[in-house]
Amino acid sequence: MRKSLMALGSLLMLGGVASAQKVAFEEYDLDNGMHVILHQDNTAPVIITSVMYHVGAKDENPDRTGFAHFFEHLLFEGTENIERGEWFKIVTANGGNNNANTTDDRTYYYEVFPSNNLELGLWMESERLMHPVISQVGVDTQNEVVKEEKRLRVDNQPYGNLIAEVKKNMFKKHPYRWATIGSMEHLDAATLEEFQAFNKKYYVPNNAVLVVAGDLDINQTKKWIEQYFGPIPKGAPVTRKSYKEEPITKQFRATYEDPNIQLPMVIAAYRTPSMKTRDARVLDMISTILSAGKSSRMYKKIVDDKKMALQMGAFNYSQEDYGMYIVYGIPMQGYTAEDIMKEADAEIATLQTELISKKEFEKLQNIYESQYVNSNASVEGVASNLATYYMLYGDVNLINTEIDIYRSITREEIRDVAKKYLNPNQRMILDYVPAKDKAQN
Repeated sequence: MRKSLMALGSLLMLGGVASAQKVAFEEYDLDNGMHVILHQDNTAPVIITSVMYHVGAKDENPDRTGFAHFFEHLLFEGTENIERGEWFKIVTANGGNNNANTTDDRTYYYEVFPSNNLELGLWMESERLMHPVISQVGVDTQNEVVKEEKRLRVDNQPYGNLIAEVKKNMFKKHPYRWATIGSMEHLDAATLEEFQAFNKKYYVPNNAVLVVAGDLDINQTKKWIEQYFGPIPKGAPVTRKSYKEEPITKQFRATYEDPNIQLPMVIAAYRTPSMKTRDARVLDMISTILSAGKSSRMYKKIVDDKKMALQMGAFNYSQEDYGMYIVYGIPMQGYTAEDIMKEADAEIATLQTELISKKEFEKLQNIYESQYVNSNASVEGVASNLATYYMLYGDVNLINTEIDIYRSITREEIRDVAKKYLNPNQRMILDYVPAKDKAQN
């Protein structure tokens, strides 16, 4: 009887989760080309206003890298109607919090407020878009902020240049080849007019999506959106170049010396397709099999059982145009980079030749079901997902249907995709080692 009650309880709980997973939304365009997505969730008195701009590090001039990330900071400096230094004070004084982040593909700003401050959030984001003050004092201030961020997060962080070094070697033509944070020399050399031109080109309504999610009244929200965003002039159409990388057909090596580390790391990087492809999702699953958690194949064998590595992992680094599949490891004393890479290759070869067991496949599917639920568990998560699926994937409803893609992936596809992309002749090996003067101390 107790088991029956527990089973019934589980069934009811799963039913609740299943119904909660469906994210309802409404989308439309303003006359100036700005895309709007609304999601109503009245379960808590919280609202998020967010704007994603289709501009990232890949849109920069090769001689002026770091602009997109710089604007992530610069556009908090103030507007014609929000005095310099007042942005964060206004947000906190009204019970909110806010932030922004930048990738190679897009820049995202958001405010979270109690729902009675929805109009304030919309006004502030419209101010950022319509009346930004791009001044020399703001540029100089944020230049120092970005330099300090680079010192803390990159220059003085152990293995802080890992992704940047992989990208630099993996891409020869595509702008993915430079770091998102960019070059401090480029930022120092840039003129105020260059920053103003970048703003005028990319921070326009027709290059943005506005997402409002949470405890909102749809009709009132639409009126405020029209009031605050409707008058913003449409910008010139944003045109982008496309870049085609030649396939990697022969393994090559690179070396980077990091003064912040004592233990060397070896990295194998394979170029992979856009995150919009089915194969990219299969590669996500492959990384979960190989290195998600201590029971994963690579960790269990190389770290736990054989004790050859202090750390071992793999992940799929997906982006709008291309991706990278990255395998990394730190050898234990007495073992070399070649030793642990040989073991990693053996695990990949097993995936390429043998189907994973039904039990492991079931566990894998459960992991992705859980990730799907968790990604939409907060209004902030829903807003970010809605913006991302519209801006980078071109299909907002993927917030509800992408899980079906993962559900439909077969064991045979996992084998075939591993065989298609993860071969030794298709990769770069990066020896990420201590700086020579560091190693001698």
